[in-house]
Amino acid sequence: MRYALRRAGQAAIVLIAAYTVTFLLLQLLPGDAILIRYDNPELGLSAEQIQQIRINYGVDTPWWQQYLTTLAGYLRGEFGYSTQYGTGVLELIGEALPSTVALAGIGFLVAVILAVAIAFLSTLSPFGWLRRGLQAIPGVFVSIPVFWLGILLIQVFSFGLGWVPIVGADPVVGLILPVLTLAVPISAPLAQILIRSVDEVRLQPFVTVVRAKGASESRVLFTSVARNAILPTLTIAGVLFGELVGGAVVTETVFGRPGIGRVTEQAVANQDIPVLQGIVVLAAFTFIVVNLAVDLLYPVLDPRLRSGSRRANAGTAVPESTPTPVEASA
Repeated sequence: MRYALRRAGQAAIVLIAAYTVTFLLLQLLPGDAILIRYDNPELGLSAEQIQQIRINYGVDTPWWQQYLTTLAGYLRGEFGYSTQYGTGVLELIGEALPSTVALAGIGFLVAVILAVAIAFLSTLSPFGWLRRGLQAIPGVFVSIPVFWLGILLIQVFSFGLGWVPIVGADPVVGLILPVLTLAVPISAPLAQILIRSVDEVRLQPFVTVVRAKGASESRVLFTSVARNAILPTLTIAGVLFGELVGGAVVTETVFGRPGIGRVTEQAVANQDIPVLQGIVVLAAFTFIVVNLAVDLLYPVLDPRLRSGSRRANAGTAVPESTPTPVEASA
């Protein structure tokens, strides 16, 4: 419990730091979103009316006062109003979020399946040339830009082969190409870490013991190696979630999908600072929650961390080396 509370406190500090940095960086942007939106002769607004709008949005106050007012609003769950549309930021994000969550969630699941398939097939492959070829795939995947892969998939599978329509497609079919665009680059670092971790665990003495008992390579991999090799992969998976959000923004733009990506693109074009800040804080919150969940999952998967935590709480130094594996029996 103390470990969970400490990690939750650290997560709250990181979230406030992310909000502060975002606020300061957005304050440094040139231009004025209120003037961009309302200082238009076609609207026929007077200078006094525009000034009143600035007062309503609170942008006429000093930056530190805006910082505290906005922070208090975020703590109350109030994200302000869009300077472009006049609607609530939470309402805009709430309308766009389900599409992005579906794309990012399915994309991450496909990335994990790709990474596990590449790592396990390369481990179980009886041919050296095939194993080396599979291990080279992550290096190719990680070098592919998201926007380039999306355009390539559209050209080949939509315009060329006509297998997946890009316009007027069924909602499920319409997810195929965006999910592949998002999953391929994300799967590369996952597969690289998993391959390296599996290779290291396979050399451990307890694996040799399991193998000496007559277990096959596939049984050794699935029952003894995989669980011990998954911890480093969990760490990189949590870090990659931030990249997943950024990739979703690019993917939605390439495929013209409604979602956080389109809202972000329009907010950047119009310097809609309340919307931009709300999206960045929401992305940081999601990233922190995912990493907190990964940290809390460690003691569940590795009993050594639970015993280390108990010893630390009891004031006993934790040994640097604890060779006991998570699962040493076949």
